[in-house]
Amino acid sequence: MTGKFITFEGPDGSGKSTVIKAVEEFLKSEGYNILTTREPGGIRIAEDIRKVILSKENTMMSGRAEALLYAASRAQHLAEKVQPALSEGKVVLCDRFVDSSLAYQGYGRELGIDEVWNINKFAIGDVLPDLTIFIDIPPHVGLNRVQKSTRKLDRLDLETLEFHEKVYQGYKIIIEKFKDRFVIIDGNNPVETVIEDTLQVIKTYL
Repeated sequence: MTGKFITFEGPDGSGKSTVIKAVEEFLKSEGYNILTTREPGGIRIAEDIRKVILSKENTMMSGRAEALLYAASRAQHLAEKVQPALSEGKVVLCDRFVDSSLAYQGYGRELGIDEVWNINKFAIGDVLPDLTIFIDIPPHVGLNRVQKSTRKLDRLDLETLEFHEKVYQGYKIIIEKFKDRFVIIDGNNPVETVIEDTLQVIKTYL
């Protein structure tokens, strides 16, 4: 029995974490066997890599090193956590996956979407999400929310609005490239509406 791999993407501050929590609670109440995880992270090795990537002390990190670290973290996360859960028939909800690397490093850092896709193909093999939810908000709105939130700012939060706008453009290209698995949710709506819209998509899919 194979499970379902559902990933969530969006600009920083799009509200992914809140939506994922609500989806997890709903699906559990419906009797689904759920694993919720995140990238980079989800397991000890990947969380260690996450600290290196997001540390504000590592402003010297090159775009290539950043892309390779994300891919390394992803490979371990898949092998150790995601693939075993899928093979047990679980529904895996993941906060970010390969599309983040294509948007942030491929387009935002100008390394090239195809170049970053190639190193990630090595990392993930043939594992791609069955469904990807993209919570769509303008970058300036997301950054505003991040600045007002209580969470600690990381290295990527300190990037310019121009960088985040490029990432957003990158997402638009990636959504077109993989349009068979992407569904766009309007993140400008109240959070309850965003959650309801997301649940409708996932219920229909499952």
